[in-house]
Amino acid sequence: MTIRVLKTLIAIDECGTFSAAADAVFLTHAAVSQQMRGLEEEWQVKIFDRTKRTPELTPTGRALVARAREVVAAYDGILPSVLGDTGLSGVLSVGAVSTTLNAMVPMTIARMKRDYPKLNVSVVPGLTIPLIQQIERGTLDLAIVSKPRLLPRNFAWLDVADEPLEVLVSQETESSDARELLQTRPFIRFTRNAVVGADIEQWLQDQGIIVREAMELENLETISSMVLFNLGVSIVPRTCLSLTPLPLKHLPLPGQKPVIRKLGIAYRSDSVKARAIVEFHTRVLEILRDQMLEMPAVMRAKT
Repeated sequence: MTIRVLKTLIAIDECGTFSAAADAVFLTHAAVSQQMRGLEEEWQVKIFDRTKRTPELTPTGRALVARAREVVAAYDGILPSVLGDTGLSGVLSVGAVSTTLNAMVPMTIARMKRDYPKLNVSVVPGLTIPLIQQIERGTLDLAIVSKPRLLPRNFAWLDVADEPLEVLVSQETESSDARELLQTRPFIRFTRNAVVGADIEQWLQDQGIIVREAMELENLETISSMVLFNLGVSIVPRTCLSLTPLPLKHLPLPGQKPVIRKLGIAYRSDSVKARAIVEFHTRVLEILRDQMLEMPAVMRAKT
């Protein structure tokens, strides 16, 4: 048994089939199958149920995958721990929700590259829950996401910003009555597959507001463009950082209490890249602080 074989086992769990795993680890299907049969013979356990058309992990196999992840993570951390590098070289894989890709993520990566030239940062866009699942599987080191109601037990969380939800309308719209606009104008919905989208849906239900569904999108820039051309209204988080905001009207949600999207960084508490993750978080906070200092005082008062 070798680390490479364990990585193949993990790839099968992540990819779902031997063929897809073979592509992921640059082996042939036959080589992957041979590795897994060798592993079963060495350990004298049944890792896969081969009575199914597509072999599936047995309960023992799933438990072995979980331990294999721990072994591979420990192996990957040997050299950094000896050299005192602790993850500030190599690759840091970052997941990010769409609202952070326009400004926060590229600005943070630029600072990380400036300060740690040996560190390469890769980016995977996505929604909160799938990104967290990728961290669990070990394919991502961290993700900038909306804080879900529950995080996996072995996860850590670093706060980034509180982003209040607001009603987005075209400047052509004369009314500033957010409730009336939500009830009468076509509604461009932030996808309910996103944590923030589910929060928006819950708020609408709590308020008893029935909207006229027009579109359901998962990209803030796309939603903003639709609103810009007066195709409807939307509820979105007020992003803490934006390079090119569109000329739109931003109305507070009706009601006494603001609804907040908590943005932060999720990662495994046992990550061998913990120091790099903390440094990434520090750069994010530096960028937000610098942005606040550059704002005119009247704008800072509104944030």
